[in-house]
Amino acid sequence: MREADVVVIGAGAAGLSLARLLARAPASRGPRTVALLETPDTRRRAPDRTWCFWGPDDAEPDRFEEASWGRLRVHGPTGGAVERDTAPLRYRMIRSATYAREVSRLLSEDGRVRRVAATVTGVTDGSDAASVRCVTADGHRSGMRARWVFDSRPKRPLPPARTLLLQHFRGWFLRTARDRFDPGVAELMDFRVPQPHHGLAFGYVLPFDSRTALVEYTEFSSGVLDRAAYERALRHYADTVLRLGHYRVEAAEQGVIPMTDAVFPRRTGARVFPLGAAAGATRPSTGYTFAAVQRQVHHVADALCAGRTPLPPRLHSRRARAMDAVLLRALDTGRISGAVLFEELFRHHRAPELLRFLDGGTSPLEDLRIGAAAPVLPMLRTAAELPFLRRRPRGGGT
Repeated sequence: MREADVVVIGAGAAGLSLARLLARAPASRGPRTVALLETPDTRRRAPDRTWCFWGPDDAEPDRFEEASWGRLRVHGPTGGAVERDTAPLRYRMIRSATYAREVSRLLSEDGRVRRVAATVTGVTDGSDAASVRCVTADGHRSGMRARWVFDSRPKRPLPPARTLLLQHFRGWFLRTARDRFDPGVAELMDFRVPQPHHGLAFGYVLPFDSRTALVEYTEFSSGVLDRAAYERALRHYADTVLRLGHYRVEAAEQGVIPMTDAVFPRRTGARVFPLGAAAGATRPSTGYTFAAVQRQVHHVADALCAGRTPLPPRLHSRRARAMDAVLLRALDTGRISGAVLFEELFRHHRAPELLRFLDGGTSPLEDLRIGAAAPVLPMLRTAAELPFLRRRPRGGGT
C-alpha cells in the first residue's frame, strides 16, 4: 500500500482545483505528497462541459477563461426582453476540457502531485490515516494510505430531502451562416419555449462572436428527457425562437445537476471529507457550482498548509438554504411560474445585486427587497408547510 499525505479522489472541477492549489503552495508549508486519483474508465468520468460564474469586471483575465460578457439578457415567456449591465461583475465561462488540460500541465511541473489512473472501490477511515482501495486499468488491485482523503465523486444516493428537482440540459456549439449573435450579451434565460407543468424551461445563449455560440435548452423538472427530445427542443429554439437560419452544429454538451434541499455532509470520517458538489457546493436554486468550489478548495488548502483540520466550509448560509428550499418546493408543486418569477426579478433589480443574491452574498434587507418580486401568498404557504414535510431518500439523476 502506497503512502501519501493527501489523496484527492476524482479529477473534476473540485479535485483538479484542490490539486492545483496544493501544487502551488510553498514547499515548506503544503503537503509533501499528493495523489490525484482518476478512473481510467471513461464511462465513469464526467463529460466535458462549460462552467460559468460571475467575477469582478476589473480582474485580470483568467488563463482558463474561454469567454466573458458584461451584459445579460432575460426574455420573458411573452417575448419581452430585459437587458442589464453586470458591472462591476462579468459573467465568465470556462470549458472543463481546457481547465483539465491546463491544470494537468501545471501538475506535471510539480513533483508533489502524482496523478494515478485507478478506479476507487472503497475508502476506510482511521484515527491516524485513511485507506483507499483501487483497481488499476489492467485490473490489478492496489491501495493508498493517506493522512487526509478528499472524495469529490458525486454522492449516490443523495441525502434525504423534501424536494428534488433536476436541472438537465443539452447544448450545441454551433456556427451560423450569417451574423446572428451579439458577442457582448449573454442570453441568461429565454423563456420563449414551452413550459413544463411543474418547474421551468428556458433557452441559454453564450455567443463567442457574431456567428458562433453555445445554444442550450435547459429544464428544471423532476425527470430527464431522452436525447431525441433534447434535440427537438433545441431545433425548435434555434429555428423558431432564435431564427438562426442555416447553421452547423460543431459539438454538443449535456448534463444533469441535482437541485435539492438535502443537507450534504462536510465530513464522512475523522480523515475523510467530501469535496465539491458532494459537500454541498452547488447552489440549490440555480445549479451554479464552480465559484463555490473555488471558495471551498481555497479554504481547504489554507487549512492543510496551516496544519489545521481541513474541514470544507458550509458554503451557503442558513438563510440562503431556507430561501432555496421554499423556491424549489414552490416550483415543484406548480404554485409559482418560474418563468414569470425570474423575469420579474431581472426586470425590477440591477444585475449586480441580483447576481450577488443568486450567489448568497446579499444582506437580509436586500433579500427581503429582492424577494418582494415573488408571489407572496404561494411562497408563504410553501414556507409554512416545509417544517412538516419529512425528508426522504432521493435518487440523483444520471
